[in-house]
Amino acid sequence: MTSRRFAADRAADRAADRVAGRDMPIKADARGEARETAGDRSHDRDPGPAARPSHALSLPSGDRAALAGLILGGVLIGCSPIFVRLSEVGAASTAFWRLALALLPLLLLSARSTTRLAAGSAARPGQAARAGLSARPGRTHPADLAGRLTVSLPGLILGAELVAWHVSLQLTSVANSTLLVNMAPVFVVLISWGLYRRVPGQLFFLALAVTVAGVVVLKGGPAALGGGSLLGDGVALFAALLYAVYILLLGRARQHYATPVIMIWSTSAAALSVLPFALLTEPALFPVTLAGWAVLCALSWISQASGQSLIAWALAFLPATFSSLTLLLQPVVAALLAWAVLDEALSPMQALGGLIVLAGIWIARKAQF
Repeated sequence: MTSRRFAADRAADRAADRVAGRDMPIKADARGEARETAGDRSHDRDPGPAARPSHALSLPSGDRAALAGLILGGVLIGCSPIFVRLSEVGAASTAFWRLALALLPLLLLSARSTTRLAAGSAARPGQAARAGLSARPGRTHPADLAGRLTVSLPGLILGAELVAWHVSLQLTSVANSTLLVNMAPVFVVLISWGLYRRVPGQLFFLALAVTVAGVVVLKGGPAALGGGSLLGDGVALFAALLYAVYILLLGRARQHYATPVIMIWSTSAAALSVLPFALLTEPALFPVTLAGWAVLCALSWISQASGQSLIAWALAFLPATFSSLTLLLQPVVAALLAWAVLDEALSPMQALGGLIVLAGIWIARKAQF
């Protein structure tokens, strides 16, 4: 009975590692039990989105939940421009409170996840891994400097991206800045191609071109561009590059740590990096009314804590190239909400641009699924 229980425990531990993407060889014990290597079962092991060629993805049905989470996260983040418009404080202060106030629900989520992980690991080791939580304590909380950098660096990049975007808004036209900062998917593809040798298929390049064209039309077409400066446009492009790096680093961190852990560390780092900029450039850091605090809480809890957490969770299952392209849904959501909530006119060109963006995302989905 002891030998059989030992073999069962070893098999359960290996199942958890395989689901979490850590399929390592298991050496045989003295009785020859659990004799199996990663190479023996490579035909039934999914190496994960980071190792699969982006042009030859065949996502299982379970990963379609990640697609739904990614889309919902994009929709929630698409609400953020409405909250920023309604905020009583400036853009930089709003960005700080967006990050700082998100720590409360993220800490609650982390505490709940840790409790579930402790209970689930004792009963069924594989269940925690399937939920995106590692059964290994070191994976739950970073134990060394390298681990802390892994979960904090995405937040530092996100904070720098927010600052760069706000600076670009002061140097160039709003149309130019908003359009150029949405070029992040182009940089994600270029970085993945240059550094990781992941070459998307021709259908994905078509989807990228269609979606970017849709964003251009949504923002008013080529005629709306102009009136900016070369420096401001360059800063906006730099912000797009930073957001692309953020998405790639977030996906890498998600291969090793649970979503609540990444979100707490990265959000804290982002808030600390934005705070000095807000103090230096904004006349007021705090809103003066309860309504102002309510707007900031809604922005923080809906767009940041919920939206970014869903995106971080989905990046463990979906490629960064596809995810970044799908997130171009955000300007479409923002335009619709501005029409519905702020009574801003929705022109036929904007409606056409939104449809083109949706068509591009649909093509990208066909290319990946």
